[in-house]
Amino acid sequence: MSWHKEAHEIELRRELSKQQGGDESVEIHHEKGRLTIRERIDGLVEAGSFEEHGEGAGFADKDDDGSIKEFTPANYVVGFGSVNGRRTVVGGEDFTLKGGSPNGAGLRKSIYAEELAVQFKVPLIRMLEGGGGSVAGGGGPKPKTVGSPVYSEPRFKIIAEAMNAVPVVSGAMGPVAGFPAGRLVASHFSVMAKGVSQVMVAGPAIVERALGVKKTKEELGGWKVHTRSGIVDNAADSEEEAFEQMRQFLTYMPQNVWQLPERIHSEDDPNRADDGLISIVPRDGRIPFDMRALIRHVVDLDSFFEIAPDFGHGQIIGLARLNGAVVGIIANDCVHFAGAMTAQGSQKAKRMMELCDTFHIPIVNFLDEPGFMIGPDAENTAAIRYGMSAVCAAVQSTVPWATIAVHKSFGVASAAHYAPNTYRLAWPSHETGALPVQGGVAVAFHREIAEAEDPEAKRRELEENLMKDRSPFPLMESFAVHELIDPRQTRSRLCRWVEWVQPLLEDLKGPVSWGMRP
Repeated sequence: MSWHKEAHEIELRRELSKQQGGDESVEIHHEKGRLTIRERIDGLVEAGSFEEHGEGAGFADKDDDGSIKEFTPANYVVGFGSVNGRRTVVGGEDFTLKGGSPNGAGLRKSIYAEELAVQFKVPLIRMLEGGGGSVAGGGGPKPKTVGSPVYSEPRFKIIAEAMNAVPVVSGAMGPVAGFPAGRLVASHFSVMAKGVSQVMVAGPAIVERALGVKKTKEELGGWKVHTRSGIVDNAADSEEEAFEQMRQFLTYMPQNVWQLPERIHSEDDPNRADDGLISIVPRDGRIPFDMRALIRHVVDLDSFFEIAPDFGHGQIIGLARLNGAVVGIIANDCVHFAGAMTAQGSQKAKRMMELCDTFHIPIVNFLDEPGFMIGPDAENTAAIRYGMSAVCAAVQSTVPWATIAVHKSFGVASAAHYAPNTYRLAWPSHETGALPVQGGVAVAFHREIAEAEDPEAKRRELEENLMKDRSPFPLMESFAVHELIDPRQTRSRLCRWVEWVQPLLEDLKGPVSWGMRP
């Protein structure tokens, strides 16, 4: 007497689970221009590295003799895979079965993904495609009990815990609604594949039934909508490019909050001094300049990875390296709103601060701040509330900061650019004050200007006189900055600073905590 029959059934279930929704369903999925979840995993992780958990999970319909006549796999695939040479949890819905709406085993495996990442303290990558729950239910016999036991922990608790323990990356690879959409935004980095993915709380049919609004999936939640709404960070031209962005983001991350990001060898000279920096800021403060070009002049070559470029346009955020060490980047973009902090821009900057605090990444801040955004739109979107939340995040930040005062620095919003013990550098182009000279003169001297024989000439005269008092040299004389520097020295100064702070990061390992913010 042996267990050959049972052993054969185990292997058969595993084999059947690889067939997913069947050849016809897979073909239909491919015709829509999308990969299956197993193809995505193969395209993301290093070849042969995927170790699936729950391979045989699913439900069998058997003949009278106990042989399997039909098998429905769990429609969520999860396991370990190697990404950038490091163990990572990878998972996602199988859209070829029930359109990704979880069956019983699929739901359990999806929840297990966060549990697995937290247990083993490794990053989590989700490749999402599905609609969450279904009014049709899971089929089969009705359960004898409903709901969850009163003593069970909330299902979403582990999702929150994961974000405070390990890097979490999500990709929208097809239509994503309901629970998967919630998972998507509960990430440190998210990306959408253009054309094939949409993100929605509910799909077009439900929206039309509830609100009488008729929209396509793309109109409701396509990439053009959500890279601007802030729902997702980045967009990719294909699923393969989305995989590459996920991998690239994780190169800047540690395995978990108890470790530090990996430092790599850099071929870029830490003392490189680009001549382009000496003239990148125009003498006429009304002329915008390219902050992204400035950032690339300073950080290690080809190391700047921008996040959320189409959201909160007045702010720029991303990750980069200085002499091989990972740093977070926050900067103002004077091309949009002169770099002012809008409600969206403030949320964007605050999120970057929190990402860097969570994973103990020093922050480099390029300052060109005209203040909080003004006007009706700013008031309607509560710009100053979100702006003050960013200020609070900055002053409560635990990681080392270096702030380079590149151009202007006005008003309360300037406080969002300095953390405790910030290393302060300033360029000769730096101008600071309570208000910009141009706007301040118009308010403070309005009567004198109006009564002048030539009001425009009087305004220019007042502005020029006040600008003389805004030279950054007194800041250096008063030790209000650590150094006033030639812009070409910025990289060498920051590369030295990043060496100073490395030992400090060791003491920051572990989870972080914050108090309530506006």
